[in-house]
Amino acid sequence: MKIGIVGLPNVGKSTLFNALTRAGAAAENYPFCTIDRNVGIVSIPDHRLDLLAGIYRPQKKIPTAIEFVDIAGLVKGASRGEGLGNQFLGHIREVEAVAQVVRCFTDQNVNHVDGSVDPLRDIEVIKTELLLADLATTERRIEKTKKMAKSCEKEAREELKELEQLKNILEEGLNIRRITLSERGEALIKEMHLLTAKPTIYITNIDETDLRAENEMLRQVKEHAKREEAPVVTISAKIEADIAELEPAEAELFLEGLGFKQSGLDLVIQAGYQLLNLITFFTTGEKEVRARTLRKGSTALLAAGKVHTDMQRGFIRAEVVSFEDLAKAGSIARAREEGLLRVEGKDYLIKDGDVCHFRFNV
Repeated sequence: MKIGIVGLPNVGKSTLFNALTRAGAAAENYPFCTIDRNVGIVSIPDHRLDLLAGIYRPQKKIPTAIEFVDIAGLVKGASRGEGLGNQFLGHIREVEAVAQVVRCFTDQNVNHVDGSVDPLRDIEVIKTELLLADLATTERRIEKTKKMAKSCEKEAREELKELEQLKNILEEGLNIRRITLSERGEALIKEMHLLTAKPTIYITNIDETDLRAENEMLRQVKEHAKREEAPVVTISAKIEADIAELEPAEAELFLEGLGFKQSGLDLVIQAGYQLLNLITFFTTGEKEVRARTLRKGSTALLAAGKVHTDMQRGFIRAEVVSFEDLAKAGSIARAREEGLLRVEGKDYLIKDGDVCHFRFNV
């Protein structure tokens, strides 16, 4: 699953990306420091995996992960190709969700592309450019569909109605992700890779001195996000970059000194995971204990396919115990004795934290 880190130039995107991935991407104080996108894989922190590893003592412990993409900064006119607009928009089309970094700090040593810091203006710039790009994509599809509709193709005429509805929504300045559409409309959105349909999280980058207080800029962003029903995570990219250079034990002590249980990066990763509507299930054994990603609402049959396609083809049943029950029991044998291990069929909906063993025919 890919999450694109976006924002105007010099808001802290690459600093955040480096802290997340320890990739060492360039993060300098000038616009378009990031030209080619940077990509990094980030493990999802999950205490349940550590506890399961303690129960099974496997040879390997494998967490689940999310791919983060650091995308070039956007400026006004990106939808017309200004700056690195075409490249920026193309990279957003390739991700499943968007993490928009919003600058909520003032620093005379860090230039702002518009000359002053105004988080709501910055949010509006990106929103406008994505809307304009989607509108252009939709209008091109409408012209193509009109030609097909002239030949009296019923499907084309129905598609044209959906496209006109999408165009009206975009012209009203509304993000597609906030609108309920028909099944055909949803399919069109996926086909056209519309940018404003992608789920979005706002990452407010604040000064390290504001970590314990909510400044006015942060308050404005939170109110805006509430209206959009979008999550907000607040970080200091500078502090997160410092933490990323420490060993885990040192980082934990550093966080305790600040009065925090989790780093801002952990919160970003977890929020991104939730944004994509994902859950985690576990497979266990002597060789490995592994966390696996699945869309919420997926069946045991699909979960088996995540482990191996042979398991999906020859699926017989799933033996399932919740993580909480297994942790209390202390072993799978004890869980079975206490009747906590269930046998489920292929239509069972996997729940977050399920520990699964799949029986199948080869």
